[in-house]
Amino acid sequence: MFVLAAAWMPLRAQTGPARLDAPNVVPISPRLVTSGQPTAASLATLSAQGFGAVIYLAPATVPDAVRDEKAIVEGQGLAFVNIPINFSKPAEADFEAFRAALDKLADRKVLVHCQINLRASTMVFLHRVLVERVPPEQAYAAVAGVWTPEGPWKALVVELLQKHGIPFEPY
Repeated sequence: MFVLAAAWMPLRAQTGPARLDAPNVVPISPRLVTSGQPTAASLATLSAQGFGAVIYLAPATVPDAVRDEKAIVEGQGLAFVNIPINFSKPAEADFEAFRAALDKLADRKVLVHCQINLRASTMVFLHRVLVERVPPEQAYAAVAGVWTPEGPWKALVVELLQKHGIPFEPY
């Protein structure tokens, strides 16, 4: 019974002096972490954890959004960017907005999050492959630990990789 219950608990990870309390936390590098929606209390500790910015990839109107996230983040002197990607219609323009935001924050430790780390893991995968030139098989491991993109998300990944001549299809 315990094993079954444990399988349903969200993944959480230690990312600094304080714990990032959010579902599906995936440290990509010392300067980049993806996750689902952090709690308000955890958002209030991001500066102490060494973060310098947050990129939030869901609309601020989703039911589990933290009401004052922007104020909590900016109140610590961190940059806050919201790119409200429609989950059922991700587009190349969403990736381009994400790429531009992440590139502007290259000198900071960045938390990229959404609701449960589906948008975030996929956009970070695309950035790592298309911008940083990480081999897709290597970069995809971080996505596969959270989910397998399907529907419009799989289509977006395939389309952008093909456009850049990168032969890879998510499982």
